[in-house]
Amino acid sequence: MGKIVAIVGRPNVGKSTLFNRLTESRNAIVDEVSGVTRDRNYGKATWNGVDFSVIDTGGFVENSEDIFEGEINKQVRLAIDEADVILFMVDVSSGINDLDEAVADLLRRSGKKVLLVVNKVDNNERLLDANEFYRLGLGDYFAISSANGSGTGELLDKVASSLPDSVNEREPDIPRVAIVGRPNVGKSSLVNSLLGEERNIVTPIAGTTRDSIYTRYNKFNHDFLLVDTAGLRKKGKVSEDIEFYSVMRAVKTIESSDICLLLLDATRGLEAQDMNILSLILGNGKGLIILVNKWDLIEKDNKSTVSYEKDIKEKTAPFTDYPVLFISATNKQRIHKILETVQKVNENRTRKIQTAKLNEVMLEIVKKNPPPALKGKYVKIKYVTQLPIHTPAFAFFCNLPQYVKDPYRRYIENRMREQFEFSGVPLKIFFRKK
Repeated sequence: MGKIVAIVGRPNVGKSTLFNRLTESRNAIVDEVSGVTRDRNYGKATWNGVDFSVIDTGGFVENSEDIFEGEINKQVRLAIDEADVILFMVDVSSGINDLDEAVADLLRRSGKKVLLVVNKVDNNERLLDANEFYRLGLGDYFAISSANGSGTGELLDKVASSLPDSVNEREPDIPRVAIVGRPNVGKSSLVNSLLGEERNIVTPIAGTTRDSIYTRYNKFNHDFLLVDTAGLRKKGKVSEDIEFYSVMRAVKTIESSDICLLLLDATRGLEAQDMNILSLILGNGKGLIILVNKWDLIEKDNKSTVSYEKDIKEKTAPFTDYPVLFISATNKQRIHKILETVQKVNENRTRKIQTAKLNEVMLEIVKKNPPPALKGKYVKIKYVTQLPIHTPAFAFFCNLPQYVKDPYRRYIENRMREQFEFSGVPLKIFFRKK
């Protein structure tokens, strides 16, 4: 289950600078997925072998004075609800202000793990000034400078040791499928259509954390866990419309699943927020099936599904190798097709290709079209192997891995997709020194 660290605090205390430092200068290399924009307020970090997601609330607040306080309080409440550790940032150069006190008050009463972070401490005089923040009643603080990075190591040590251990209760070894999408796109109707009224076939399994409820779907020869977010605590309407809330929710759901069903509204197509969710799915290496819901409301001619699918794939390029199904959750149109497709994508996600076969096929392709030479040096690829991790990843061993550029990596990925069945699954391809 994903662990979440949220950075909260009033504007201009340096939240985004710290966010960038935590997510960019990590000691584990996190692969970017080409062609997918990175949401500026969500990132992955690793420290001391502990992986976690970082959410910067700063990207969510509109900069107008009057709604400020309300928005910040709303976000702090959401962070208290959703995050495992909260970094509360204040600014030594401006001292404590009323907004800081209001936030501290909420955090103190929450009982959550809160680390007070005093930013912009870049000389000894400021180190003394930082003592003032004991007044907030949150105990010891971390004096840092997010601009030059001093003090962030100690802070990260504390973050890593404060995160809960992943408790893996015995769960059946079957795929976990999440239904994700914007609000009001029909997620709950789809869950209900899939599970049907025959609730007795369904055995709820307590999730590994207080958040995700897994429902086991076991009929018609299909067996998987549905990560049921529809059944999560209902929030007040106030927070329902906050982008921050939906990002946090999507992050948790996606990280706790193996395959994501991204639900789109046929009447609206693929919108910006859908692209954000898509980038989270691909960035986390999860299987993807796109479901176009409410298809019964669309005026159709005989080419409509073809042109609609083409339109979606143009927007998600270069990643276009995934199934698209046109459904109606309320009329139960093509619901059985979803089940078959989940099974297929799960097979692709867990596919292991024998090393001999891999080398026979791929080295031949490389021989016909080797990587372009750079500065008169030729890249020679000698050997290919699949890496032993839970998503399909391949290492191509060669003499000059640094000379292999993205276009060639994409070329290799496309050839692999033609040769082996990986529809609905992001592939990772590494070039390594032999």
